[in-house]
Amino acid sequence: MAEAVNNETGQSKPRKVKYRKTKASWNPAMQAVPVPGIRRMVNMAATMKDVIHLSIGQPDLPTPKHVIDAYVDALNAGQTGYTMDAGLPELLVALRDYYGKRYNRKLTRDNILITSGATEAMYLAISATSAPGRQFIVTDPSFLLYAPLIRMNGGEVKFVPTRAENNHQLDPDEVIRAMGSRTFALILNNPNNPTGAVYPRSTVETILEECAYRGIQVYADEVYDHLIFDDDDFASVLNCSMDLDNIMCISSFSKTYSMAGLRVGWVIASQAAIKSLRRFHMFTTSVANTPSQFAGVAALTGDQQCVRDMVDIYRERRDKVVELIDQTPHLTGYKPGGAFFAFPDLPPHVDGSDLALRMLKETGVCMVPGDAFGEHCTNAVRISFSTTCEKLEEAFDRVIPWMAKQQF
Repeated sequence: MAEAVNNETGQSKPRKVKYRKTKASWNPAMQAVPVPGIRRMVNMAATMKDVIHLSIGQPDLPTPKHVIDAYVDALNAGQTGYTMDAGLPELLVALRDYYGKRYNRKLTRDNILITSGATEAMYLAISATSAPGRQFIVTDPSFLLYAPLIRMNGGEVKFVPTRAENNHQLDPDEVIRAMGSRTFALILNNPNNPTGAVYPRSTVETILEECAYRGIQVYADEVYDHLIFDDDDFASVLNCSMDLDNIMCISSFSKTYSMAGLRVGWVIASQAAIKSLRRFHMFTTSVANTPSQFAGVAALTGDQQCVRDMVDIYRERRDKVVELIDQTPHLTGYKPGGAFFAFPDLPPHVDGSDLALRMLKETGVCMVPGDAFGEHCTNAVRISFSTTCEKLEEAFDRVIPWMAKQQF
């Protein structure tokens, strides 16, 4: 503490010093990060009793036993240290073999980078390439991560809207018209979250061909690639592109094997792209969870009946939620082809955020407002059918009469 001298006595005495309080100086780019609509609804629901969640974006089915056993075995064996920065060698081999066989594409370990979930994979891809003057094409609606990440890093977002009356299918001609001299990349989320739309091979191939011709990068988020209900021929970018020169394919174990909390994802791309991403990865999470990576090996190399059973269960739930939406006044639905979401429209002038909030307060059913996923879908709600058919029926037993009373 500083001291002051008393002029009369000549003695010093302590002097109080006032310190100026300052607020934390956040990066201005943080202004690009919105408060997610999902988080607003879930936080409010947490303060309430007897809530039925149709908001959750993770599987409710149990993790397969052989996956859990592999995780526990890795812990018991002391496999808790760092792996290579690219990932556990055994997992790189398993992914190479699995996707090489599934999509008839020759891959090497050097085409793959293991990440802490698909979220980190997309974070790496966008953060490493987004910059002022670079434009990214994003479907609207789309997963809420993309646009804020692009903007945080100085990039520009150009939305291409999809519509419920067209089953939220992507029009390749509309995508191509959106491309311009500043277009750097396209983010392709297939199957789509929040709409559940699955894009056919003709759409994906047309878009990829145009992107390759123009030198536009394609970041494909395919985390729901096994949750396909009506067509076994899933059009992955890995089997629709001639090469990987402008392709990054991102996925994870979270949705297919109910491993959301174990946080293991990956990027499949050209060797040159993976080499660059590995350098960036070393300064983010460094490596993914090691026991989780051993669990991932078991997931890919073990019995896949669990995946087939999962698809059958979600298909039944999809059919149920389509039926219930059709019975609900003021909701316009369609038949999603994948993932575990439906994204029905409300009347054009209705604020989906306000409606979802009132619905939660008055019925105890939690849905996610459409504005969490884009700028052109404020009159929509996302409904997750990652719950039992019984819970879906219970939820709509509350929602249908409540919606019938609304005066829009």
